[in-house]
Amino acid sequence: MQEKIKALLKKNNAIMLAHNYQRPEVQDVADLCGDSLELSIKAAATDAEVIIFCGVHFMAETASILSPQKRVLLPRFDAGCPMADMIDTESLEAMLAKLGPMPVVTYVNSTAEVKALSTICCTSANVLDVVASIEADEILMTPDKNLAQYAAARTDKKIHLWQGYCPTHEKLTVNDVKKAKDAHPEAVFMAHPECRPEVLELADVIVSTSGMIRHASQAKADEFIVGTETGLLHPLKKANPQKHFFAATEKMVCPNMKKITLEDVLKTLETMDGEVKVPEETRLPALNAVQKMVDLALAKQIA
Repeated sequence: MQEKIKALLKKNNAIMLAHNYQRPEVQDVADLCGDSLELSIKAAATDAEVIIFCGVHFMAETASILSPQKRVLLPRFDAGCPMADMIDTESLEAMLAKLGPMPVVTYVNSTAEVKALSTICCTSANVLDVVASIEADEILMTPDKNLAQYAAARTDKKIHLWQGYCPTHEKLTVNDVKKAKDAHPEAVFMAHPECRPEVLELADVIVSTSGMIRHASQAKADEFIVGTETGLLHPLKKANPQKHFFAATEKMVCPNMKKITLEDVLKTLETMDGEVKVPEETRLPALNAVQKMVDLALAKQIA
């Protein structure tokens, strides 16, 4: 099946992207694996005419925002994101009417329509830089309250929270972390910023999924407790076969991230169905919010 997929990718001038939380067999056949935004940015720079995005719906939308000339296909159209569904344009407009005009920082884990109403986007890796770049003293952050609280604790700006969250990261409790630390006392606890504030207080390192892979590769430690979706254990082990990784809890499984199978990928390549296309009237303002974030990251690299 992997050989069939690779042959059809070549035939259709397609590139296959897989998020770090996808099934191991899906990650293994993908051309690129990583965080959702970095995948979309890398895919946009290729000559591929088709993007097969193994992730969830908002990720395919982001790829469409950055690559309008490419055809973006999502192998399972029902692979959604509960956190992205916790906000819509009407409720965002209502919140701004209540709070008054202010910059809106929106996590990339959101719909294209919500991005289009936002001032700038952020990722879990660059949220602190994005917040610092805004001149206003008050900010509304959507949709992840945990990411917003993580940022609020590290800035003097007043950050208004949206009451959204990732159900998978919300499952991780202080008791889970303590049990994992008792079982692996020498291990470094790496936590994702989407985790609860009280969980982040116990973390040795707070980083994104790609940040966890980099940290584990560079650190002297041999053992790590991984505080994010269990799918990340696969790329961590592949990148560091001599080190040991333990899930903070086996409860941290995102059902949406596990929906796509190799059979789904093969069927998509055979039928070319499942296109995700963001309309121009939404894409352009959404691109503005995403591009501001990308430009900020590039400016930081140059500096």
